Amino acid sequence: MTLLAGRTALITGAGGGIGRGIALRFAQEGAAVALHCRTAVDAARALAAEIGARDIGARAVVLPGADLTDEDACRRLVAEAAEWGGGRLDALVNNAGVQPVRELPGMPAADWRTVVDTNLTSVFACTQAAAEVMREHGGTITHIASVEARMPAPGHAHYSAAKAAVVMHARAAAQEYGPYGIRVNTVSPGLIDRDGLAQAWPEGVRRWREAVAVGRLGRPEDVGDACVFLASPLASWITGHDLVVDGGVSARPTW
Repeated sequence: MTLLAGRTALITGAGGGIGRGIALRFAQEGAAVALHCRTAVDAARALAAEIGARDIGARAVVLPGADLTDEDACRRLVAEAAEWGGGRLDALVNNAGVQPVRELPGMPAADWRTVVDTNLTSVFACTQAAAEVMREHGGTITHIASVEARMPAPGHAHYSAAKAAVVMHARAAAQEYGPYGIRVNTVSPGLIDRDGLAQAWPEGVRRWREAVAVGRLGRPEDVGDACVFLASPLASWITGHDLVVDGGVSARPTW
């Protein structure tokens, strides 16, 4: 039996690498998957076609265009996903986000707000909208945070601060939505491999390979596995938790 059979899940930012890995793992576990994307529409459509073509009995739909920094757009997106799911939404994965590099000295407030609104305010708005749909039957909400919530990197002050707030948002939401049968958790990935990463950031990839306990970079499906677990009955007594998926990098001593 698949872990998520009969459930409907909404994955935001499903056109990117991590979003793709999450969506594929949900589909493989039997979920019907609504794929949100803002700009990577072709990639999301290709993913939906791939899910439909696989012999796993899953369905997928692409819900393009929603600007998740717009509260009303988040409500419309959740309503559209629930309507497609027959009036139910069982799982939400808040994956959409940005990760620009900008030194803190001289950073314009506009740059700060862009990262906070995209990575944090969107999580607030989508969670609030999804929880309203889930109140009658329960559900799960998982935010994609980052190891940078605890281990900030140079040039990522805005990103690290937003991701730290995402972790705390999940803990607070877990308390307030728990009475309605809604569990809220975070997954904090380390460095996830993608095409061209080693060429674009050779020094960083080298450092990660030296530090990671299991000897490799992360894969999108590693994040997907964690999200599936948290959305499944196997995690029925887990809420307000941050599941770190980093190959053991954060366990490495820094002295």
